[in-house]
Amino acid sequence: MAKSKPLPFTKLIAALLDDQQPFPPRYLHRFSDLSSEDSQALTQAWPKISAPRRVSLMEDLEELNQADDLLSYEEICQLAIKDSHPQVRLSAVKILHDYEQTQYIATFSHLAEGDADGRVRAAASSALGAFIYLGEVDKLHASTLQRVEETLLTILHSQDESQVRQCALESLGYSSREDVAPAIERAYADPDPEWLMAALNAMERSADRKWRSRVVAMLDHAHPLVRAEAASAAGELEIKSAAPALLKMLQDTDLDVRMAAIWALSQVGGKGVRKALEKMLESCDDEDEASLLENALENLDFTEDMGTIALLNIDNTGEEDEDLFPDADLDEVDSEGDSRA
Repeated sequence: MAKSKPLPFTKLIAALLDDQQPFPPRYLHRFSDLSSEDSQALTQAWPKISAPRRVSLMEDLEELNQADDLLSYEEICQLAIKDSHPQVRLSAVKILHDYEQTQYIATFSHLAEGDADGRVRAAASSALGAFIYLGEVDKLHASTLQRVEETLLTILHSQDESQVRQCALESLGYSSREDVAPAIERAYADPDPEWLMAALNAMERSADRKWRSRVVAMLDHAHPLVRAEAASAAGELEIKSAAPALLKMLQDTDLDVRMAAIWALSQVGGKGVRKALEKMLESCDDEDEASLLENALENLDFTEDMGTIALLNIDNTGEEDEDLFPDADLDEVDSEGDSRA
């Protein structure tokens, strides 16, 4: 069977410029991995495309990018990120965020500090978090890491909108700098649930065991989004002593809380977890929740395998990991030694 020829890019441009007709969804994949010739043609046509069409196009590409990680919309995003419309810039930042390319650090930093739209500043601040993580695992030059950290700290301590500063704090969660932990503590103590959620997210990203008691304390918070964030943090920090509370959260009336608890349980494991997830799957009538339960049970296999390896290591070395023994005094253990994983 003969392979079909790719859609001529001139046809794509014509469709973009025709506001009288909806843009065909089947054309969207054609924007991935543009050739230099097609990219040049798009650059010339871009100012002629109406703002509503540019907005809807970038929102559609953002959705496709999330669904298929083999697609690459870098070329069009390089145009869109300079667009006059904030929603177009926002979609471009969100797409480029997923690629974690160091060439965009300067662009994200510029937008995080100076874009006219708060949503764009917040998204750019979030995008910078990936580079702090890369720096912490020695995949980014130390001087570049420091510049990113300083940018985010400046934003955090600025008078910018709370959402922007909260995103900066969440990104800084990856950082091992000494001045980050006090900022997380201040956010955790803030009466605003949004700041509390930002603090929990930063704790989750820190991989630092010292936050465990604070995370567990929020699992029964009155605000459902806080409970969900705390459950997510408990899973990422592998707080095994949180399993009983997480099991109770499977009956929570809030879907976000249940979803977060399901995945967290697959990360911490423990007695009764598999049975509870399997029972929940049998009676589940929500497609998204059922899909998550199936994935969680697969992840639980991995968690249990890793637990078996850890137990074998204990038998061989005689050393105990307090995470495997939830009856241990975790607060006392947390206060000792370097706690970063």
